Amino acid sequence: MATQAEKRGLPDPSLSLFQLLDPAVHADPYPFYRRLREQAPVMWDPFMHTWVVTRYEDVMTVLHRFSADRTPDPKKMEALGLPSLGPVADVMARQMLFLDAPAHTRLRKLCSSAFTPRRVEAMEDQIREIAGGLIDACAGRGAMDLVADFAEPFPAIVTAGLLGVPLDDHRRLKAWSATFAEMLGNFQHNPDRIHDVLRCVADMTGYFREAIREQERRPREGLIRSLMDAEVDGSRLSEDEVIANTIVTMVGGQETTTNLIGNGMLTLIRMPEKMRQLRERPEIIATAVEELLRFETPSQHTARIAPEDTVIGGKLIRKGEAVMAVMAAGNRDPERFADPDDLDLTRADNRHLAFGWAAHFCFGAALARMEARIAYSALLGRLEDIRLAGDRLEWRTNSGLRGLKSLPIAFRAVEAAA
Repeated sequence: MATQAEKRGLPDPSLSLFQLLDPAVHADPYPFYRRLREQAPVMWDPFMHTWVVTRYEDVMTVLHRFSADRTPDPKKMEALGLPSLGPVADVMARQMLFLDAPAHTRLRKLCSSAFTPRRVEAMEDQIREIAGGLIDACAGRGAMDLVADFAEPFPAIVTAGLLGVPLDDHRRLKAWSATFAEMLGNFQHNPDRIHDVLRCVADMTGYFREAIREQERRPREGLIRSLMDAEVDGSRLSEDEVIANTIVTMVGGQETTTNLIGNGMLTLIRMPEKMRQLRERPEIIATAVEELLRFETPSQHTARIAPEDTVIGGKLIRKGEAVMAVMAAGNRDPERFADPDDLDLTRADNRHLAFGWAAHFCFGAALARMEARIAYSALLGRLEDIRLAGDRLEWRTNSGLRGLKSLPIAFRAVEAAA
């Protein structure tokens, strides 16, 4: 077992997660993750001030046993000399994503009673219509930016419909979502980003508070209404809890789905034989989505706190220390997945970590899966000869919620869509 002195020793800097800030590493992080798994699967990263775990079993242990309650409350922010971040902390401290039992259990039960599988299933026809409309708007051009023209607006419009707010507001929802994701997915923040996030939180809070007032005046179907009405064992959500968990549902539902569609389509374009297989065998779409989630994990890593002294991989992690669980690395672990760097669209044993694990398993996983199945089916069903239309790809500078800024493609529209 490593001593504290050994743990604090400086490792090879090339193994630090700060390497993800290198655009070349960020564009293809999987060789870097392989080095971490092989050379330092449980490592203290002094540059990040956190432990980093990359093996499948270790990531599962962290997600299952470690604390998600990692957001300082406004008073702690003030004590840290960061009083301006109080409003952000106030919202995040009310979100399921950053709470442990029993507070997390209460919120999860209430939100689950509002966001039911039946609600997701009832949206399927509407989601297909949204996907088809976005593709038809570009089909005649023979070219599109798959991210800007489809992967971004598609889940944004779906999310607006889910929440019960005007569909025309989807652009605002998307802009807020991308900005707030800077807090969720990045471990580097500069003053400009913090200012944008503060303004974003204020705007979102005001928008959803007014949406609640509108629901009180003129009730309409949607998740906001259901969250307002939810009651379990005599407990109800406060207005601030409705707003906070509407925000996390909106952000999580958009950013991960955008990345799943964009990154997944890029993978299929780069592997034309796999695209052909999926086009010719549409019945494998469900397993294909799971494999694309594993192969190109939209949410790459997440942070936890050690609830007690714990030994993982022979290393002692002290109570209260931060741990970064790298799901994307665990999803390529050869000890868990056969030929993990191969894309197998019919992979049967595929208990990947893309949606997290245990109590904090992704709240909107069923909707994300449905959106992805519909998106891939619609794109491959309406467009042929899909190919890249540019030589250079640019990725967002978000290390955790890794996705493309744009994906220019050219194609030939099938006759029915044209």
